[in-house]
Order: sequence, then C-alpha cells, then structure tokens
Amino acid sequence: MVDSRLFRYDGERKLNLAEVKTDFTGDFKSKDDAAEDFKENIEAMIEEQNKLFATGGYALLIIFQAMDAAGKDGAISHVMSGLNPQGTQVYSFKQPSDEELRHDYLWRVNKCLPERGKIGIFNRSYYEEMLVVRVHDLIAGEHIPEDLTKDIWENRYEQINNYERYLFDNGIIPIKFFLNISKSEQKKRLLARIDNKAKNWKFSEADIKERNFWDEYHKCYEETINKTSSKHAPWYVVPSDKKWFSRLTISDVIVKKLKSLYLKYPQLSNEQENLLLKYRKLLNEDQAN
Repeated sequence: MVDSRLFRYDGERKLNLAEVKTDFTGDFKSKDDAAEDFKENIEAMIEEQNKLFATGGYALLIIFQAMDAAGKDGAISHVMSGLNPQGTQVYSFKQPSDEELRHDYLWRVNKCLPERGKIGIFNRSYYEEMLVVRVHDLIAGEHIPEDLTKDIWENRYEQINNYERYLFDNGIIPIKFFLNISKSEQKKRLLARIDNKAKNWKFSEADIKERNFWDEYHKCYEETINKTSSKHAPWYVVPSDKKWFSRLTISDVIVKKLKSLYLKYPQLSNEQENLLLKYRKLLNEDQAN
C-alpha cells in the first residue's frame, strides 16, 4: 500500500523540489504490482462517493496542478473512472477571458465550487495566479489599481489561505495535488505527442514555450506550496514520472480523505422504516409481474 504521508505538505515541513524524486515508486516495481491496490482504491472510492452523495453534507474539492504533460488529464480520467457522473463535476481552467479579467481572480473558480454531496475537480485552478501570471508578469492585464499591486504575491498567499479555510469551514474539503515530473520525462511525453499521430492533437506550441521557463515555474511552485500548505488544505507533491504510481497515490489520498469523514448512509426514523415495511407488503401483494 502507498504511504501517501510521504508526499503530504501541510505546513509542518518545507518543500525543496530539487530534493524530491520524481521517479519514486516505493515498494512497487511495476504497474502490475500496483494493479490490485489501485482496483481496491477505486472500489472504495465508489462506495465512499455513494455515501457522500446520499448524505449531502460535505463536498470534496480536488485540485490538480502540474507542468505540461505531467498527466493531469489521465489522472482525472483513470482515477475518477468509476465515480457516479451525477455526483462529480470537472472544470478545466484555461487562459481567462476578458470578462473574467475584469473580476477578482477568484470569481471564475468560485462559480464552479462543488455543491454539497459532490466531488469537484479543478484541472488547474486559482493557483495559476501564483504561477503563469507571475512567471510571465501578466498582472497588468488584470486591471488592478497600481497602488494595490505592492506585495501582491504575499497578499494573495494570505487570501488563498483564508479562502481555503473558509471552504473547509463550510464543509468543502480541499485536496491539492502537484504532479511532479522531471524535465527529461516531460521531453519524452512531448516527443510522443509528435511521433504518435493519435496524440498529435494534444501537442501545442505553447508546451515548448513554457518548457523554456521550467526553472522559473519550479521556483514559483515551491514557494506557492510552502506558503499555502495547511492542515485543512494540504498539498501532495506526487512523483509522476510513472503514471501508474501517480494514479495509485492520488486514489489512495482521496480514499483516505473520504474515509476520514466517517460518512454513513442516512438513517431512517422508526416511522420511515414502518412505511417501508408497508410498501414492501403492498408490492408483494401486487399481482402484476
């Protein structure tokens, strides 16, 4: 079984990305070794999601952040494959529109928060504000008065921490994943998108351009994770050179979080149970097939 605590950052320790292995797989040597554990996690996740949906109290907000080609889309499709679509919401956040830029930076994500009883998945998120906006110095395009841009990054770290505390206190539980791949593994995956015609559609010139900012992005990721890790909204820095291990780890984290909520199916009152017995009798007495 995966020990996901190895990858958890909740404010108790500092992240140094240069010291973190991207190809770590623990005691697992291959995808086949992990297959049974992954299957068990998916089955457990389905059961826990049913309870979450039935009770309608908590909601789960799962955030995926990563460099290009790290496997966010694949993780979402594989790990969430068995979930009930009625209880799952997925949003991908691209470059903000002009309308979105004229609102505060949390406006577009706030509209997409999962309702109670559901699992919300953000493919990228408000954390792009601390990453691409910072790396490419795009803050001027957000129409923020100049006198409010002093110390803007420190202010946003504080705002995000407060926001995630607000979500948690309202029963929306954040789980944040950074899929951590090496630069060499990214190169392999980008080449595969070029060489495999079935993957050509996934390749973008922007992937190459953004790769040139690798060091700047890693610096921002490291600082952002260190500044926004907390007990109620931890980060998981997941080794992702091996997609199968990344998916196994993600599934393990989600299952453990759901189980920690001690979810139970709603309990009927004595009156409701008596009504069910009455309806059962009526159905058994029904002569129709």
